[in-house]
Amino acid sequence: MRIAIVGAGSIGLAVAWRAAQSGAEVVVHDPDPGSGASRVAAGMIAPVTESHYGEEALGPFMAESADAWPGFARELEAASGLAIGFRDVPTLVVGVEDGDRAEIDRQADLYRFTAREVEVLTARAARKVEPLLSHRVRGGVLAPEDRAVDPRVVHDALLVAAERAGVALRAEQVDDLAALDADQVVIAAGCGSARFFGAGAGAGAGAGAGAGADLIGSFRDRDVWHLPVRPVRGAVLRLRAVGDQPVPRTTVRGFVKGHPIYIVTRESGEIVVGASSDERGFDRRTGTAGAVYELLRRSIELVPEIAEYHLAEVSVGFRPGTPDNLPLIGRLDKRTVAATGHYRNGIALIPATAAAVAALLSGNEKAVPAAFDPRRFGQVKDRRPDDSRRFERPELQHAESVPSEAEPAMQTEETGRRTASALQPRAAERPAAGTPRRGGPRLSRAEPVADGGQRLTGPAAAEATMPSGADERVDREPTTGAGAAESTSTHEEADS
Repeated sequence: MRIAIVGAGSIGLAVAWRAAQSGAEVVVHDPDPGSGASRVAAGMIAPVTESHYGEEALGPFMAESADAWPGFARELEAASGLAIGFRDVPTLVVGVEDGDRAEIDRQADLYRFTAREVEVLTARAARKVEPLLSHRVRGGVLAPEDRAVDPRVVHDALLVAAERAGVALRAEQVDDLAALDADQVVIAAGCGSARFFGAGAGAGAGAGAGAGADLIGSFRDRDVWHLPVRPVRGAVLRLRAVGDQPVPRTTVRGFVKGHPIYIVTRESGEIVVGASSDERGFDRRTGTAGAVYELLRRSIELVPEIAEYHLAEVSVGFRPGTPDNLPLIGRLDKRTVAATGHYRNGIALIPATAAAVAALLSGNEKAVPAAFDPRRFGQVKDRRPDDSRRFERPELQHAESVPSEAEPAMQTEETGRRTASALQPRAAERPAAGTPRRGGPRLSRAEPVADGGQRLTGPAAAEATMPSGADERVDREPTTGAGAAESTSTHEEADS
């Protein structure tokens, strides 16, 4: 079998490695491997402390991947000859105020549903586990089964292991899926994945040359699945201890006056602090002074020793988010498979995603959890010369709804004006002022419009563009800024 993979981030390379091991002829396409989120990520493998309300469907897959990581790490190190910095390092979640402690207690209730060990600690017990904690810490939660890895070395190792397994790497941009000489195509292009499946893909469609501007190649002039991948920008700091300065011996996560922060120590002595979060599209400039200040201030409130470390790097990456924060993994048609949208968890989900996609390519159609089906957001219908499209979710198309006066329209950086015009309610269709709404929840439907097409109304339309939550948000971060280093790409898939 000939397999083409678009995207040489850690997810794409891991899929390529596993597929080559099964005997497939694999080619990976990416003009700049390693330039995206894979090398910005913090590298936490945290099935407990990366649990979030509303994302319960992700829990079993996170647990499966975390359990697979020790064996995967040993195999990858043997195949590549590189030590990837995999460590069994517990995570300690702490807070500095009563409100922070209340949030930690709320999180602890969720952590217990993971069926993994969780221990609630007093302030004194927390400082015994991590002596560098501030005396202001009010207690915390210990997750002893969490782990961590160095994602930059993981990416290097995957490149070596894949090439040694016979994978060919082509440093080129893919603009036409139909032109790929392959029996199967895997899209693992992170935030750039949306451009292969229609322009109405939210902010994520603005990535890359021609991104979001057209349906491409074999998908032209026919219905395609809507993949609403959006970029969630995050700044991450890398620091180094000076001389024999002590460093945290656990991964420290916490809340400072309600704002989240994490501190991850590498085997090399590097300390990673993150992360800011904003959804303002592809701003490729590095973290602003305000964002860097907030990250440093919060980390120092938890671990005062950080104030003495050397600030070595400020980097920026784009997490590939989806409306429900679940990944897009599975078959789109008989030739095309998606492996994207991993949001915060790209590194953590490498082993499970690679195994599931490799099994799917080998014919096991039930290898991927149904919750991750990339077709769950419906289809882009009826390719037209004026670039207007209608969106359809089959299970909702007959439900009743009443459009609001300003229904959210999907926009992209390159086609926002045209797309918004196509999807906004026409003046004649808007309800008159004072018209009462029907009771009950508002569902979505595809309504006919004057030109014979359809527009989506209700929550499904908003879902395509509205952020469903960011993992770690830094306040007062403006849209512009300058910094020391940058790592941005639309061809990779990973957590940052």
